[in-house]
Amino acid sequence: MTVPDEGARRKGATRRQFLFGGAVAGVGAAAAIGIDLALNQNQQPVEAGASVPLNGDTVVPFYGVHQAGIDTDAQSNGTFIALDLHDDVDSDGLRRLMRILTDDASRLTQGVPALADSEPELAATPARLTVTFGFGPRFVERAQGSGPAWLRPLPAFTIDRLQPEFSDGDLLIQLAADDPITLAHAVRMMLKDTRSFAEVRWVQQGFRQGYGSVAPGTTMRNLFGQVDGTTNPKPGTTDFDALVWNTSGWLTGGTSMVVRRIHMDLDKWDRLDRPGREQSVGRDLTNGAPLTGTNEHDEPDFTATTTIGFPVIPEFSHVRRSRSDDTRQRIFRRAYNYDIPPGNGSVSDSGLIFVSFQADVDAQFTPLQKRLDELDLLNEWTVPIGSAVFAIPPGCAEGGYIGETLLT
Repeated sequence: MTVPDEGARRKGATRRQFLFGGAVAGVGAAAAIGIDLALNQNQQPVEAGASVPLNGDTVVPFYGVHQAGIDTDAQSNGTFIALDLHDDVDSDGLRRLMRILTDDASRLTQGVPALADSEPELAATPARLTVTFGFGPRFVERAQGSGPAWLRPLPAFTIDRLQPEFSDGDLLIQLAADDPITLAHAVRMMLKDTRSFAEVRWVQQGFRQGYGSVAPGTTMRNLFGQVDGTTNPKPGTTDFDALVWNTSGWLTGGTSMVVRRIHMDLDKWDRLDRPGREQSVGRDLTNGAPLTGTNEHDEPDFTATTTIGFPVIPEFSHVRRSRSDDTRQRIFRRAYNYDIPPGNGSVSDSGLIFVSFQADVDAQFTPLQKRLDELDLLNEWTVPIGSAVFAIPPGCAEGGYIGETLLT
């Protein structure tokens, strides 16, 4: 992996000058280009150790039919940013914005500094960085486009206690990487280039098990100790493609994204014994096997009963309530844990940044959530405090930009 030569940098700078319409965040375009060249002229190719390849050198391709960060193996750290557009940003402004952000993301994900990057050294370790963009209802309206029927807030659920600081938004940027420094730098670069177009509505940061701490392919555990995402469809299969990718209009090759911030009452969970926890979940906490099985991926038997006639997997368990006889009512989960400094005498303020991708929110996610809203015993220890729905446009080819199927 190498940094572009002088000519490539000049070409990219000229493009950025055009995109900004003569100004870069309040600095003259020519000055900004000069700063970029001065900062990056000594950037050297990144080389892995002679004998041990480093995960930090691993890149995820940016360009393609689909955006990265959906079927990509989930990274250790994730940051989710929702922005509200300024009132004066029209469809032309959205085109400029998405060209700029695409240019930033295409560079940073490959270990190359963004244009006018004042800390180019922090971009040299891509660590499987991905940047994924999503559009809210108002973004599509400003683009003078027509959004799918499901692009709206979810129906009200009785368990919800939604807070505006974690809900909705016009533009979603999902960033994920195995290195937190790489991620922090990418977040800062994105926010610097959006501030002329939008303001931050909310930021949510999450984590999963660190790279190398568990075997590849191991299902994530949430902070209740549960395996989280056992029944996910497998990327690259026809089943995954049918459940996740949209095939209609400007969203062809894209998908939908639901982001739910779910507070988990770990202090109250601590008072529940292990059998009670397993009954609530419907799985063995040791390895995630259904209570009727031996291994994590064994199919649950909801007809099995105990010696006195009760279901082995209770009707109120999370496993049972999240399962439908309609195989279309499935989603692809890509969640992250969160844990922030506690207060008010509690030991922890923790939860789950629940993220799901599906072709159609109304047909796949909403029926599932309605069943959980009605009877899931886990509702005793969890409460959704944030909710947002976004349309995820398809990927783009080199020279294009994310969102061009909507904005052109």
